[in-house]
Amino acid sequence: MRQHISEDIIRMDEAYTARFGRIFSEWKRFIHSRPPMEQPKVSPMILKSWERCRSIGVDPYLMKVRKVLFDGELNRLIEGHAELISISIPFMEKLHELVRNSGFVVVVFNVDGYLLEIIGDEDVIRRVRRGNFVRGSCWSEEEAGTNGVGTVLEVGEPVQVYGCEHYCINSHKMTGSGAPIRDPEGRLIGGLAMTGHWERANPHTLGMVVAAAYAIENEMQVRKMLAAVELADGFRRTVIGSIPEAIITLDHNCNISLANKNACRIFGWDIDTIIGRNIQDVFGKQNENFYRLLRHNQTLTDAETRIFIPDGEVVDYTLTCNPIETAEGNNIGRLVILNEIRRARTLVTTMMGAKAKLTFADICGKNKTFLETVEAAKIVSRSTSNVLLLGQSGTGKDIFAQAIHNESRRRNGPYVAINCAAIPRDLISSELFGYSEGAFTGSRRGGNRGKFELADGGTIFLDEIAETPLEFQTALLRVIEDRSVMRIGGSRITPVDVRIIAATNKDLREEVRQGRFREDLYYRFNVFTIQMIPLKERPDDIPLLVSCPRNIFT
Repeated sequence: MRQHISEDIIRMDEAYTARFGRIFSEWKRFIHSRPPMEQPKVSPMILKSWERCRSIGVDPYLMKVRKVLFDGELNRLIEGHAELISISIPFMEKLHELVRNSGFVVVVFNVDGYLLEIIGDEDVIRRVRRGNFVRGSCWSEEEAGTNGVGTVLEVGEPVQVYGCEHYCINSHKMTGSGAPIRDPEGRLIGGLAMTGHWERANPHTLGMVVAAAYAIENEMQVRKMLAAVELADGFRRTVIGSIPEAIITLDHNCNISLANKNACRIFGWDIDTIIGRNIQDVFGKQNENFYRLLRHNQTLTDAETRIFIPDGEVVDYTLTCNPIETAEGNNIGRLVILNEIRRARTLVTTMMGAKAKLTFADICGKNKTFLETVEAAKIVSRSTSNVLLLGQSGTGKDIFAQAIHNESRRRNGPYVAINCAAIPRDLISSELFGYSEGAFTGSRRGGNRGKFELADGGTIFLDEIAETPLEFQTALLRVIEDRSVMRIGGSRITPVDVRIIAATNKDLREEVRQGRFREDLYYRFNVFTIQMIPLKERPDDIPLLVSCPRNIFT
């Protein structure tokens, strides 16, 4: 048995030697410009490569490549191809494991033919170093003739170059098997090659290199897809996180699959503890009306719902619900958006321009009594109590109301001003408290928010408060006491956080005595009373007002 194996090896060595000799003879004929044999001993691909090398003047007697990068240039080369190198190294190591101690080295190279990394047995690495087969050396066809690096880049296909098929004599004792590497867009970016002694040549070597190069391409594709997914996920999280509404996604069983940061903040959730849990378990049993809306409606737009938060707070929201579908149109869940009605009111009020524009800095005057009135108004601004402004028409009650609002902690909230004398008697309640859909003939579809709801979180200025009818005063007293409103024709009580500044040019005490103003309402307003100073009592301010850049009193 051993004798037969030895004889097979001898015959194989003789065959390789004979092949080496035939190719060497063909190479010499080509180098000396003699016509090739009738049946060339090299493939058409190798012959075309030789012709390219001769046409560009490559030295066939080259003993080592001349183009080698060192120091800074080498570092820049490696840094510029860090991803290709990091992806390739694990596959190069596996490939080397298969041929360890067989005289081969594995290299990865870039699209210009520069060697980026070499892995192999140390003795082989030392041997190939003699021909400058090192990191940073260029093995393009232009620099090194036909070889398993440069020729791969020229033809863009797997190549095996055996012995004297190399154009330059320095590689005649080697065999090189190379395969191209393309990026996910299909662009050629380099390749992988395995080089060893010519006597070790084997067709299977090329197959292993091709498989490894293909694996590198697959890894690059996977990384690109993963990066795209991470980028898309980052965009998704950023977009969802920047939306002020509470956003929750549910699967078919109403289990929470996602919640944005605002939802977690509003409802006091820890995201890790709610994912996968049923929304009814998370919100608790007291929110049955909310669950009913979700159960019976696949799609909802701005449906009003009240949610009882675990800490005992009750908050009104508009609920929008839409199905989530795949690109193929398959329904995979629902998107739930909860928008706090109070925030929506503030946004609407802001868009309406319900904002106080004047401050105490806009008020001109040097009269001592008038300045005392201004200081009293500033002190009142720091409180949260209602304010009553008394004075004749033209004394600046509206200006003081705006200044008090802008000096208070509610300055960022809405400021809604109402002239009670200008609203028809039968409309004043609907104007201030709002109405529900169908409350009366001609009512707006969906109802309408009143001025108290629009002023939530801010200040409402009720000018000419003495002109309001007694039945409205009763409703207004209830709003002040309960800090909530009920729309006309509605059944839901809506909490409102509004500071009231009322004003009148009448003597409210006299109005109370005459039975035209409720006494209990008067005392509700009379927490802080500011008596406005008419201009006739401060004549020393007239020259100042005339020259004031913003003459707000004229």
